[in-house]
Amino acid sequence: MEKFTKLEGVAAPLPLVNIDTDMIIPKQFLKTIQRTGLGKHLFDEMRYNDDGSEKADFVLNKPQYRNAKVLVAGANFGCGSSREHAPWAIADFGIRCIISTSFADIFYNNSFKNGILPIIVTQEQLDALMDDAQRGANAILTVDLEAQEIRGPDGGVIKFDVDPFRKHCLLNGLDDIGLTMVKKPAIDQFEAQQRLSQPWLQAGARAAG
Repeated sequence: MEKFTKLEGVAAPLPLVNIDTDMIIPKQFLKTIQRTGLGKHLFDEMRYNDDGSEKADFVLNKPQYRNAKVLVAGANFGCGSSREHAPWAIADFGIRCIISTSFADIFYNNSFKNGILPIIVTQEQLDALMDDAQRGANAILTVDLEAQEIRGPDGGVIKFDVDPFRKHCLLNGLDDIGLTMVKKPAIDQFEAQQRLSQPWLQAGARAAG
């Protein structure tokens, strides 16, 4: 998983509440188990017309937001069915941070596991960030995970909270597999000792295989 330390980029405003996972990535795109290639289908029904052409008024289709790295969204983001394809699509598009007043629990947890930082702020703070995001190409936010700060284009600073363990995982690029691999030396040592002290277990495993 890619490390998340400090992110600087355009913030796209999406002032809608209750954006559910089917809006993020519709069900017809859930056939794949690959994490790549889903970015083009992000917010598919909001981004495209029935003939496949882009809806010019949707925020991510506007030239100034096509390369947005931060999404500033309304409350209860990621609600609805639990589908890991939702954070996959967001990450594949290039968005690494979502800021809202609240998130659905499963989406919130899945985001951290896929290298995305979801940040919870107050409504007043969200209003200020939404105003910043309305500036188009000048809507540059800096998200510093180590310092736990969001810095706006005018130099304003918003502090945010994050679970220490999740922060550690993002800073070091550790998903569930990565966390296991950190313990590989200890696992290898245990297996080597087990082969010496309980050789019949290895013999039984070979016979079963």
